[in-house]
Amino acid sequence: MKNTENRYEYLTQTPVPKLISRLAVPTILSMLVTGIYNAADTFFVGRISTQATAAVGLVFSVMALIQAVGFFCGQGSGSYISRLLGAGKKQEAEKAAATGFALSLILGVTAAVLGNVFARPLASVLGAGETTMRDTLSYMRIILIGAPFTMAQFVVNNQLRFQGSAVYAMVGLLTGAVINIGLDPLLIIVFHMGVAGAAIATVAGQFISFVVLLAGSRQGDNIRIRGSNIRLNAHYLKEIINGGMPALLRQGLAAVSTLLLNQAAGSAGGDAAIAGMSVVTRVMMLLASAMIGFGQGYQPVCGFNYGARLYGRVKEGYFFCVKYGTIFLTGASCVCLLFASPIVRFFRNDPEVIAVGTVALRAQAVSLPLMATIVITNMMLQACGKGVKASIASAARNGIFFIPLILILPRLFGLFGVEISQACADILSFILAIPFAVSELKKM
Repeated sequence: MKNTENRYEYLTQTPVPKLISRLAVPTILSMLVTGIYNAADTFFVGRISTQATAAVGLVFSVMALIQAVGFFCGQGSGSYISRLLGAGKKQEAEKAAATGFALSLILGVTAAVLGNVFARPLASVLGAGETTMRDTLSYMRIILIGAPFTMAQFVVNNQLRFQGSAVYAMVGLLTGAVINIGLDPLLIIVFHMGVAGAAIATVAGQFISFVVLLAGSRQGDNIRIRGSNIRLNAHYLKEIINGGMPALLRQGLAAVSTLLLNQAAGSAGGDAAIAGMSVVTRVMMLLASAMIGFGQGYQPVCGFNYGARLYGRVKEGYFFCVKYGTIFLTGASCVCLLFASPIVRFFRNDPEVIAVGTVALRAQAVSLPLMATIVITNMMLQACGKGVKASIASAARNGIFFIPLILILPRLFGLFGVEISQACADILSFILAIPFAVSELKKM
C-alpha cells in the first residue's frame, strides 16, 4: 500500500474473508511470539535452580502488568487511529499515534523509577521469601529498567496492526524473540550470569523489537511518530482510555486471576494441584493466543470500515470470525477431551499432576468453543470505540465472573471447584457477550 488511497481501497474493498485471513496470519504469529517471550526465560532459568525458577515466576506478575499498560496505550491509540483513517482524518491519526507513544514512555519511566526505589517491598508483596529474595530483586530490577521500551514496543506494534500493517508488526516481535532466545543460553549458561542474564536477554530482545517496530512505522504509508504531534490533552487521553481500558482490564485481571488460582489450587491440593492447573493454563493460553490473534486480524478491518460507515463489512467480518473461530476451537476441544491425560503428561509425568490436570483440561475443553464468540465480540466492541461494553466484556472472563467463582466454588466442591472455575466463567462470559453483540450489530 503505497499511499492513503490504496490503503483505503485495500481495507474497504478487498473481500472481507480474504482480507481478514491475510491480516490474521501475522497477528496469530505475533501472539504466539509473545508466548515465547514468557516461556524462554523460565525454560533456561530452570537449568539454574528451583529458587531461580520461582523468582522468575514471581516477577511474571510485574511483567504482565507492564505488558498490560503497553497494550492499554497501544490498543487505545490504535483503535482510534483505525477509525480516524477510515474517516479520512490522517492528521488527527498522527496526533493520536504520537500521544499514545508518548504516554507509554512516561508511564514506563515512572514504573522503572518507582519500581526500583521500592523494589524490596514490591518483591515481598509478590511473595519472595528468604530463599528467593536475592534472585527476585536481581531479575525484577533489570526488567523494570526496560519497562519504557517494553511498553513502547507494544504501542507501536498495536498501532501498526490497526493500520493494517500486520506484517511489520510481526517482524518486529519476531526479531526481538530471536534475540531473546539466542541470548538466554549465552548469558545464563556460557557466561554464568544467572537470573540477571535472563533479565538482560529479555530486555535486549524487547529493545530490539522497539527499534525494528519504530523503523517499520516509517515504511510505506504507515503513520510516522513525531514529537510535534504529541497532544496530552483531555480529548486524546479520553480516546486512549476508551479504547485501551478493555486491554488493560483483560491483561491485568489475567495476572490477578492466575495468582488467585494458584492460591486456591495450593489450598485444595498442594503442589500437585498447582502444577496441574499451571499445565492446563499454558495449554489454554496457547489456544487463546491463536484465537486472539485471529480476532486482532479482524480489528483493523472492523475499525477502518466502521469509521468509513461501511457497516455491512463490519458485520460480515464479525460473523466470518465467529464461524471459523468456533470451528477451530471445536476441533481443539475434541482433541483436549480425547487426549487430556497424554497432553498433561507431556508437560509433567506425575500421577497426581495428571489426575488434576486431566479433569481441569476436559472441563475447559467443554466451554472452549464459546471463546470464539467471547473474543470476537470483545474485539468488535473495542475496534468500534464502544469502551464501556468492551471493558465489561474484557473483564468478564478473568475478573467479573472468574474471581467470585474461584473464591466460592473451591469452598463448596474442594479441588473439583478449582478445576471447573474457568469453564464456568467462560459459560457466563458467553451469555454476557451475546446481548452485547446483538445490540451493537443491530445499530449498524
